[in-house]
Amino acid sequence: MKPTVLKFVGVFLLLCLTPNLLQASSPRAGSYALINANLFDGVTNKISHDVVVLVKDGLIELIADSYVSLPLGYEVIDLEGNYLMPGLYDVHTHISTLDQAKRALDSGVTTVRSASVPAFQDVALRELAQSGKIAGPDMVAAGIYVTPNLGETVLADPRLADLIGGVNSDEELRKLVDINVDRGVDVIKTRGTERAGLPDTDPRQQVYSQRQLRVIVDQAARHNKSVMVHAHGDEGARAALLAGARSIEHGSYLSLETLKEMAKRGTWLVPTYVTMDEMNEQEYDHVLRLRGKYMVPRLEKVIQMAHAQGVKIATGADSYYDNLTVNRISVEVEQFVRLGLSNFEALQTATVNSAEQLELDKITGRIAVGYQADMILVPANPLQHIEALQDVLMVISNGIISLKRIPFGVHNDRK
Repeated sequence: MKPTVLKFVGVFLLLCLTPNLLQASSPRAGSYALINANLFDGVTNKISHDVVVLVKDGLIELIADSYVSLPLGYEVIDLEGNYLMPGLYDVHTHISTLDQAKRALDSGVTTVRSASVPAFQDVALRELAQSGKIAGPDMVAAGIYVTPNLGETVLADPRLADLIGGVNSDEELRKLVDINVDRGVDVIKTRGTERAGLPDTDPRQQVYSQRQLRVIVDQAARHNKSVMVHAHGDEGARAALLAGARSIEHGSYLSLETLKEMAKRGTWLVPTYVTMDEMNEQEYDHVLRLRGKYMVPRLEKVIQMAHAQGVKIATGADSYYDNLTVNRISVEVEQFVRLGLSNFEALQTATVNSAEQLELDKITGRIAVGYQADMILVPANPLQHIEALQDVLMVISNGIISLKRIPFGVHNDRK
């Protein structure tokens, strides 16, 4: 056969097979009857035993006792007495690839909020999850960082060329907010202080003033978008608070006065403790490791003070979900328990509370009829054994089973 004919045949076969290949690789929300579940719904400080949960069209259709008659057309999945609970939230992440999204999902995280990416990858990931092309996690996208120096991020959109000299004036700040909104973001991310993870910057140093932050908040509000503000130092965080930020990210040096004002205004704290604690690891620069010896205990005190003052706390791992760290929400929740939160309180920071922070609490964040089927299965009662979050047995996101490790036994032995 001639090369041109071979080429034609190859192209023809590829065109014929491609739809089937895409169909085979696309996840689907099924109809499931989850039986023999011990249920933590995220709202009640107790476990409901021997529960049946029906899932259909991506939603929780029924929650009932085990005696209920199972309808036809549902795949029955025996949860074997393991513990079903809401999927976890990571409201401060930098996921920008499909692999990272899959790792987050496998860790039990079914909803995330981006804390900026290089070039609007979070918007694309959101669309893939919403359309069912990937199982999840659901993404609340922030697009690109509103920060004084964009660096390589100017390559994300041709209109950013005008901002290559800096983003500081009112006009420049508004322009960057508008570009983000035009590209389809859900939230705006900006900064109040310098970074903690660079040896040549001091995280207490304020960057944008209260007036500049107010410009950003006001411009975002014109598009009905809230603002999350990176702020370690108290001065920068207080400026963000008074400017109207919805959440303070990190908050390592917050004062009691600022925390009291946050509680009064309903401003959220996202401590990202696990990524701060990572500075103490051996592979980090010596300056950062020394910094961590003071900064991490300081953040621990902030979390304890925030909890005591009634500040709303949500979970964020500030993670890229690579293979090099264990910066995971499950670890963040476990650390909250160590710092004095009850298991129930810590679990709620990662479920119903974080759903409220993202204004998604009417549709997800708990196991209830009519809510999205975002659930995980763990091997022990999380109200007693918080470490059970580290061993996720099954993940259901938008009604799609993305991870299933049970049963461990063989049930179809043949002679």
